[in-house]
Amino acid sequence: MCEDESHLNRRALLVTGAATALTLGSVSFASSAGAAEERRGGKETKTVRGTLPTGSPDFVYLPVEIPRGVQQLHVSYTYEKPPVPAGTAGNALDIGVFDERGTALGGKGFRGWSGGARTEFFIRADDATPGYLPGPVWAGTWNIALGPYTVAPQGLPYEVTITLTYGAPGTTPKPKYPPERAKGRGRAWYRGDCHLHTWYSDGRRTPAEIGALARAAGLDFINSSDHNTQSAHAHWSEVAGDDLLVLLGEEITTRNGHVLALGTDPGTFVDWRYRARDNRFGHYARQIRRSGGLVVPAHPHATCVGCNWKFGFGEADAVEVWNGAFSPEDEVAISEWDNALVAAARGGRRWTPAMGNSDAHRDPDPVGRPQTVVLADDLTRDAIQDGIRAGRSYLTESKGIELTFGASGGKGRHAGIGERLRVDADDPVTVRLDVKGVPGCTIRFITDQGVLFTSPVIPESGVGSAEWRTTASYAAYVRAEVRAAAVAPPLPGPMKALTNPIFLGR
Repeated sequence: MCEDESHLNRRALLVTGAATALTLGSVSFASSAGAAEERRGGKETKTVRGTLPTGSPDFVYLPVEIPRGVQQLHVSYTYEKPPVPAGTAGNALDIGVFDERGTALGGKGFRGWSGGARTEFFIRADDATPGYLPGPVWAGTWNIALGPYTVAPQGLPYEVTITLTYGAPGTTPKPKYPPERAKGRGRAWYRGDCHLHTWYSDGRRTPAEIGALARAAGLDFINSSDHNTQSAHAHWSEVAGDDLLVLLGEEITTRNGHVLALGTDPGTFVDWRYRARDNRFGHYARQIRRSGGLVVPAHPHATCVGCNWKFGFGEADAVEVWNGAFSPEDEVAISEWDNALVAAARGGRRWTPAMGNSDAHRDPDPVGRPQTVVLADDLTRDAIQDGIRAGRSYLTESKGIELTFGASGGKGRHAGIGERLRVDADDPVTVRLDVKGVPGCTIRFITDQGVLFTSPVIPESGVGSAEWRTTASYAAYVRAEVRAAAVAPPLPGPMKALTNPIFLGR
């Protein structure tokens, strides 16, 4: 075993393609042993130690010179977590790796990322740690990516151990991806949860376990959304079936917020190594769309470090306003979304539909709570995405809640969720919501003026309805909410269901 000390010296570091990334000195195996034939079947290990100070760049790369004849790369790491004063962030260090093709943003060198979920990983041709991509360990300069998520005032002492195993490389399996179609019911309402994590990032469930929970939750479709890796894509084919459509994607976890790539082409990797100030998000949003996916900012008002959305919503195809158990963060997200509806209605601009997803990681996180119910022409990737993009959807806490929402005007005109009722400004309009599965709740109608109607409490049967009359001159749009009893009046109670709006007027 060989040990090196590698302390962060800003003057000696090389700026890489990422605006806030720096590169340490190289670790070389190439000259430390004999020819490849002599090393076959053996192992070599080196350990690197260093300390990252507060204010470190977002990413620090440790180059590793890989010689020919390597069968497997194994990396483990540890770091110290000294006590910190109350209210001060302690140490947290993420890890991943890029191969000999380099660390350029959006390049082909990405081979895996586990964030802070694992302390070690391996890569070889026929297998890899979840979160990493199997494939040959070619000779060249690989880069271990360290991500100092937060650094304590005392600094972040770390230790990285690299082990190379020599031998025949083996064969990389050809990935098998899930089909883009399931057995649907034609044009119908389909239930989905598009924010789920498996053990291929920081989740603790296998794809098979997620699939079983999705079926139990009454879901018709799900989206694979592990953090900063597409490594799970090749492991969903056996989970999908006639009754469950599996879309493929990623949760792109930047330092300025998280965004779901929803339903991208199989194997698509979207880079995450940038901040809002780098002016790069638009490029990657376009990449998601070119790959057939939707751009959905996730939990935009989450309070965890780096989770709050800073990129604006101009590139969003939809926005996740309800994430997991309903919380004050969701209340703020819905309020911001509603304000954006007002601006869109006033300016005649495109509006952004709302989504709800579970963000389930591990037991006891429920899958499908909440869920997005989409009106689609069939249970296919394209049809589900079309429904989400058009806002033909509503959000519910669970499969036990069903609703029907519509608006009607003169001459037999009718519009449903996500549509426009084209009536003159003073034509009378009737808005109606029918709901099941919400005992003890109330119905609210919200317009660009705010809440303009609240129903009586729905009886224990859980079945209720409400009608309200208005005009396009009085309400630019109407959307519906179903709320549980208030916990702290006059604030509204927890959300049970939420619709996208119906717009009124020509």
